[in-house]
Amino acid sequence: MTILPLIPTSPDTPDAVVTRRRPAMPPRHLADLDLAGRRAAVTDLGEPAFRAKQLSTHYFGRLVRDPAAMTDLPAASRARLAEDLLPTLLTPQREMACDDGATRKTLWRLHDDAMVESVLMGYPDRITACVSSQAGCGMACPFCATGQAGLTRNLSVAEIVDQVVYLAGVAASGAVTGSPPRLSRVVFMGMGEPMANYPRVIQAVRRLVAPAPEGLGLSQRHITVSTVGLVPAMRRLITEELSVTLALSLHAPDDDLRDELVPVNQRWKVAEVLDAAFDYAAQTGRRISIEYALIRDVNDQPWRADLLGRLLHGKLAHVNLIPLNPTPGSKWDASPKPVEREFVRRLREAGVATTVRDTRGREIDGACGQLAASELTVVDAGGATADAEVER
Repeated sequence: MTILPLIPTSPDTPDAVVTRRRPAMPPRHLADLDLAGRRAAVTDLGEPAFRAKQLSTHYFGRLVRDPAAMTDLPAASRARLAEDLLPTLLTPQREMACDDGATRKTLWRLHDDAMVESVLMGYPDRITACVSSQAGCGMACPFCATGQAGLTRNLSVAEIVDQVVYLAGVAASGAVTGSPPRLSRVVFMGMGEPMANYPRVIQAVRRLVAPAPEGLGLSQRHITVSTVGLVPAMRRLITEELSVTLALSLHAPDDDLRDELVPVNQRWKVAEVLDAAFDYAAQTGRRISIEYALIRDVNDQPWRADLLGRLLHGKLAHVNLIPLNPTPGSKWDASPKPVEREFVRRLREAGVATTVRDTRGREIDGACGQLAASELTVVDAGGATADAEVER
């Protein structure tokens, strides 16, 4: 029997974790605050209120994260404001690239030595950032590298947003070859379960979609928030008046298997999770993305494709099949291509829109949590921590 992970029973209690002691959160940052909060913060420091807009314009408008580069601020003010509102939240531990520079992955060390990952993926018509919402994950999905590591802590609003601002800066630099120099999409599909850090994830989304200089000015429709199926949080999302895409990590259409692959299914079954997802689609008019990692001889049988097709027929939903990127030493492996094609054929025959996700980043430990796991293995073994380097 798989042990059900400890998770919040309510989206209002984001810090329920597997340890008794609450981990220390990082210092306050500009991105934790809305524009009104920033004005209050700078005036509390004895600075004029307009400094809040100056700082925000640098950070969100020009993607400048280094206070030393904000030269239009007086040196004394800059130092004072930087100390209070622009602390270093993310320190790059490793940076790697593949796919001719179109896929770039960063491993970050946080203030408490926790590690998270983010990925930038370039396409001819867009650039997408995949960001983490937690250090580790408490959902315990056995085929996921992050789930195997367990949960360290939730990320702050600013730790989430700072990943996006950094990646937007990389995009703007032209480093992602063959893609437009502007970040256009953000997916909360990195480390962690976004709905288990609900209040901070929603605040981060609002910061990302707010017009500059309050935020990055991204389109809500170009932001995807994923979940393994925390039903209370999914239902709360319906009330937020947001039009982000909801991605449901389903991975099995039947409760017997999903209880094993996604242990939270022991609390909220497939029917209840899908009902919440369909209600979100009905409220927002946004098509649900059903994430389904195809695992050889586990969830790729034709009858499971047929069952999934029946569950989704006539619904505002799209299936995103994911060829499994296996973790080192794992018993799980990707389905063979003929099996994958048959699964796709059956879903489409049932009238369900289906695509197969473009596999990126296998050369750079592309699966979520792999790079952090490998780095921690090196450190635990007494090896030197790798210097940040980008393979060009």
